[in-house]
Amino acid sequence: MERRDDLGEFLRSRRARLRPEDVGLTAYGARRRVPGLRREELAQLAGVSAAYYTRLEQGQSGNASDAVLDALARVLRLDGDEHAHLRNLARPGRARRRGTARHERVRAPLRRMVHAIDRVPAILVGRFGHILAWNRLGHALLAPHYDFAATDRAADRPNCARLVFLDAHTRALYPDWTAKAHDNVAYLRVAAGQYPDDPQLTELVGELTLKSREFAEMWAAHPVRGKRHGTQRLDHPLVGGLSLEYESLHLPDDSCVLSTFTAEPGSASEAALTLLAGLTLPTRAEAGTEADAVTPSGDPR
Repeated sequence: MERRDDLGEFLRSRRARLRPEDVGLTAYGARRRVPGLRREELAQLAGVSAAYYTRLEQGQSGNASDAVLDALARVLRLDGDEHAHLRNLARPGRARRRGTARHERVRAPLRRMVHAIDRVPAILVGRFGHILAWNRLGHALLAPHYDFAATDRAADRPNCARLVFLDAHTRALYPDWTAKAHDNVAYLRVAAGQYPDDPQLTELVGELTLKSREFAEMWAAHPVRGKRHGTQRLDHPLVGGLSLEYESLHLPDDSCVLSTFTAEPGSASEAALTLLAGLTLPTRAEAGTEADAVTPSGDPR
């Protein structure tokens, strides 16, 4: 992924979604050659020269000040995620250069913690959407057609974006598949700004672009959004429809996210989740096997 192109694509996409009248400008004439704000208009509103802004959009200025980037974010009406993403793209030298290892490692205490959660579905997701660990209920909720031990095998771990775009079972799981797909692309865009030139992310984006026209179109629109919280509707093959609240807890030392799913007390979704738990509760022998599957170092086998 070419970072100069990413910066230009991002800025152009945000200019395109604003009309002159949205920012207090008068639009003269009925026809405009480009949608949204022109470069000159954005530069004027942000208090910079048109020539300087053009160089920035073309990736030819790597020393933009906080004041300039803040002004652009204000005019373009960027939210917090988009603002942070703009800074990462405009200053690639400040973005994190970690994450060049072929596979992410999971500390043994983290894996044991996820396995120990038994009342709600829980999954541990890496920086590029790879599922690093899940508990029995998380596995049963999101990918029961996968081997439970798949997350322990670094070479072929399930990946959230691959599941959403390339797996028919996962596509059928989400009634609003488009929204779920958009969220996955937006999260990968955040990661692309944080971990520039990471070969694992480049490989993932390239694969999805080639295999999914929908992914390619969404990626080109440059959506940006981190993982936080919200409501997720699912149509589960065993227990039917659910509406669950998810929370995403960021673990900064490990560059991963712990996501949990809960249902409103007394709701039909809670009853369905309880039924799913009863159908997937491991036996004592299985629980012991899972505990033994973690090596002392925490590295996947």
